[in-house]
Formats: sequence, structure tokens, C-alpha cells
Amino acid sequence: MEEPLMRIGEIAAFFNVSVKAIRIYEKKGILVPAKIDNDTGYRYYTADQVQTLNALLELKTLGFSLSEIKNIISGGINNKEFMAVLVQKRLAWKDVISSAENKIDAIDKIIECMAKSKEATKMHELTDEQRAWLLVKIVCVEDLHGQSILSEALWL
Repeated sequence: MEEPLMRIGEIAAFFNVSVKAIRIYEKKGILVPAKIDNDTGYRYYTADQVQTLNALLELKTLGFSLSEIKNIISGGINNKEFMAVLVQKRLAWKDVISSAENKIDAIDKIIECMAKSKEATKMHELTDEQRAWLLVKIVCVEDLHGQSILSEALWL
């Protein structure tokens, strides 16, 4: 009995990806259709290939490039190498988290400065120059004193 095949549009819809993306995966040699109809050009995929697409999309979500994914899926990487790559990806995501936490801290400081500033409550009434100075004072929370001295020196 012949294995049931799914058309490219069906698997694209199932995984909520574009047909164009699947064709890119084909062009990169990651997901080659089991059958291409010579008359219509329709591409057909097996259940195993659908699972490969699922793995591809998960790895892509984790930050792997298509060339890395091809290497993993094709078996061009051993367990030790794969573990090392996973550790690298984990560290990269930790860096992203750290960067996001720093941005959150900076936003918290801006909120705190806004809450303490009497001028900020009337920001819309200020001139453009006054608003610019206020924003520098509130938004540029790092090394404010040094920036203030430099700005004053430049305006003299």
C-alpha cells in the first residue's frame, strides 16, 4: 500500500508557514518533496517529512540558522557537537534575557524620574528646546552629570 502524501499547501497551512518558506527549505536541501507532479508542479510530502518540517520549525524558533538545521537534520553533526551547539544557543538566549532585563531596569528608572519630575507633568506645554532637555534629563539615566556638563560646554 502506498504511503499517503500531503500537498505543500496542506502542510504549510497546518504549520502556519508560507509555501514560499517551504520552497526555501527545499532549495536549501533541508526538506525535499517525496514527489513532484510533472504536470502540475505540486509538491507532495510524506508523514516523515512533515515531522522533519516540525523539527525544522522548532529548531528555527530556538535560534538555529537554516544551515545549522540542515547539518543537524542530515546527521552531519554528532551528539557531542550537538550538545555543544545547544549550550551555545542557551548562552545566547541568556544574553538576550540579560539585555532585556537591563532595558526593563532602564525603563523603571525613567518611570521613577517621570514620577518625580514636576516638569514632566507639563511636558506638552514646554517648548521644543525645553522638552529636549527634559527628555535628556529623564531618559538618559546613565552618567547624567557628565552629559549635562558636556552639553553646557557645547552651548557656551
